[in-house]
Amino acid sequence: MTSKERMMRALHREKPDRLPVTIHQWQQFHLDHYMGGVDPLTAFQMTGMDAAIQYFEAMGQFWIPNAEQYIVQTPQWREEIEVIDPNPNNKILHHTITTPEGVLTYKTGGNLKTTWITEYLVKRHEDIELIRKYMPVAKLDRAKIAAAYDEVGDAGILRGFVWGDQAGCWQHACCLIETDRLILETEDHPDWVHAFLKILLEKKLQFIEESLKGAKFDLIETGGGASSDTLISPRLHREFCLPYDREIHRAVHNTGHICTYHTCGGMMHILDLILENETDVSETLSPPGMGGNITDLRKVVDVYGGRVAMIGGMDQLNVLTHGTPAQIRAEVLRLFEGFGRDGGYILSASDHFFETPPENLRIYADAARECVY
Repeated sequence: MTSKERMMRALHREKPDRLPVTIHQWQQFHLDHYMGGVDPLTAFQMTGMDAAIQYFEAMGQFWIPNAEQYIVQTPQWREEIEVIDPNPNNKILHHTITTPEGVLTYKTGGNLKTTWITEYLVKRHEDIELIRKYMPVAKLDRAKIAAAYDEVGDAGILRGFVWGDQAGCWQHACCLIETDRLILETEDHPDWVHAFLKILLEKKLQFIEESLKGAKFDLIETGGGASSDTLISPRLHREFCLPYDREIHRAVHNTGHICTYHTCGGMMHILDLILENETDVSETLSPPGMGGNITDLRKVVDVYGGRVAMIGGMDQLNVLTHGTPAQIRAEVLRLFEGFGRDGGYILSASDHFFETPPENLRIYADAARECVY
């Protein structure tokens, strides 16, 4: 069975020949500093894992290093960047967006590992009208996607996103306004929050229709960490995440794709809501050591009941980076027994890593190959 067949069978809640094993994404910092500068597909081959290649171009994620190279502009949404500090280890950028009806500003910091927001775009309630009227939606180049898909071939799967700083509407909003302020706004001005989320939803639906239909992806990522139950309550998730997530998933399904809902924090108290949002797959099953709250593996399986496939579970810092070979093998077996015994599971690091020794990744992959069905 090829890696693609193995992973696709798991994504469709079936049993492959053995446990599929991968990571969430290769980070360029790790590739450059630990893998000799190879590309992600080669890195998967070097470590013996099943490839999950993430397609980033024109997806709009602010958090990747040098994210400014993917900024989309139009005559009515002109973004100018003032470089305050060009040092790649402490890059500071001030962004000014000019529209026909007003100016928006935000600020970012960055290093070789990631980008972060230091000043948020939305400062006044009326700012979301400028987003509604003028924020452009990127369009994907289907020919480039097809070339990337063919390059991956049988070595694994090609993953895409729903466009935006984060794929989900609530999660995207948390990249445009401070999260704590947005939470307070749900109590003080809930209608305004819903109006904001609907604006983002319409743009995401436009992207899905224009760019995902006919695009050669194996899996589309939705959601994001800001919907996790370690950040917002299940009540807020039900009101401000669930309805919008469901619309996104239905639209993705209408393009012929399957989707994976990303919660890189807590999810034990929203498992039922993840079921309700009609996703096909749930990730990243983050353990407490990585900021999640997955402690009872079988409870997750009992709730999902074969209706949702699963990706994730591996603590990429305490186990995969700093663990001994015996600890890595033991954790692989534990996750297989807890999540994967009935199929429908891809073992993966629960999120990014930057300093994991390549030998540990090979031990991780070797251990997973021993977990057969």
